[in-house]
Amino acid sequence: MKPRRPVSLGRGFNLYWFGQTISTVGDRITVFVVPTVMIFVLHASALQVGIVAMAQYLGIPLLGPIAGVLVDRWDKRWTMLGCDFVRLLAVAVIPLAYWLDWLSTPLLFGCVAVISGATIFFTVGYLVAVPAVVSKDHLVRAYSRLEGSRSVSEVAGPSIAAGLYSALGVAALLVDAASYLVSALCFRSMPSWGEKTVTEGSIWQRLTIGFRLNWSDPVLRRVVLAAVTLNCGGPIFVTVLPVLAYRGLGASVAVFGAAMSVAAVGALVGAVVAPKISERLGTGRTLAWALLLHCLVGLGVLAAPTLPTGPVIAVTMGCYGFFMSCINVCSAPIRQSRMSAQHQGAMHAAFRTFTWGVIPLAALVGGVAVTLLTGPLGILDAARVTMAGGTLLAACSFLPAIGVQPRLDAAAEEQDRAAGTAPALADSAS
Repeated sequence: MKPRRPVSLGRGFNLYWFGQTISTVGDRITVFVVPTVMIFVLHASALQVGIVAMAQYLGIPLLGPIAGVLVDRWDKRWTMLGCDFVRLLAVAVIPLAYWLDWLSTPLLFGCVAVISGATIFFTVGYLVAVPAVVSKDHLVRAYSRLEGSRSVSEVAGPSIAAGLYSALGVAALLVDAASYLVSALCFRSMPSWGEKTVTEGSIWQRLTIGFRLNWSDPVLRRVVLAAVTLNCGGPIFVTVLPVLAYRGLGASVAVFGAAMSVAAVGALVGAVVAPKISERLGTGRTLAWALLLHCLVGLGVLAAPTLPTGPVIAVTMGCYGFFMSCINVCSAPIRQSRMSAQHQGAMHAAFRTFTWGVIPLAALVGGVAVTLLTGPLGILDAARVTMAGGTLLAACSFLPAIGVQPRLDAAAEEQDRAAGTAPALADSAS
């Protein structure tokens, strides 16, 4: 019996998928290289690492609300193409500044903040693009493939980044800049999709609708609360991890890079099996349990240095990534099932603002906590205590997610009316 071939999702999605796969590999290089440069080249403190990590998400509360409204009104493909070019330039500035001896923590903060701002607009378009080029019946499969690519990038990215950094130093960031060019060319080659959405009402009314959509709908509200709780603790863990590895445990760039690549295998496996788990347990139940287990497995990092650093980080982060993939594969289809195409941009932008707006503060808290605790505890125990606290806080995200049971076959118009958007649009038209 011949094995079944994967279902084709069309040329448009394949181009989109290829471009994003290349781009996400480049992103992993930047995510790895920036804190490495700060610690080994700029000799930055944990607080400074936390401040730059904060900049990575700073655009969310500042630009998030308006991004969805504007993306709804703009040509989606050209918006995403433009975002790729902005990010290309912002990444390329960092090695240029290093060669000119201008590199500093404030400059890194500015570059990362610009990348963050462009990514806000890109991400809203990203979430609108998938249902625009893929039928509703294949959404989970499409997100599984995208999540698989993201996981592959996490497998290859850290090892590639460690190798490139060892060979090229700060110039390794030029690889990420090139990946944005590949992504932009893929968007340029795609068939037309996602033209401007004709919407009634002012920008303020559209912003109001976006927040109302997320809060009035009982399923979306639970997903929002779960994501906010997760993002209050999770970024603390992620921000402090390089400090723990490099300064607390004395890991080399090569060991940390290899451990993170091995760890990402778990994320890849999660992306592959998440649709099957979802079919068996239900999308909502899978999301809830994935949130809880994603957080609790993070406590495994406390096994170092009693056990070897590399394997501890690899195994802990492998399990961490597995459940994160399950969360990502389930979350977007749940939210999109509650919304008509007309309101996708506003809904996603408001969701990002709600849920990612807390990440800059959480990242900063991680850096501040390690700085304050280093005096009495030492850098190793300060990092361990801070990461454990963030993990336990994030685990509380399980509680609001327990009741998430989406009606994936419900009519979007009915859901919009339940969220109160139909009256708002009628009032604006009159």
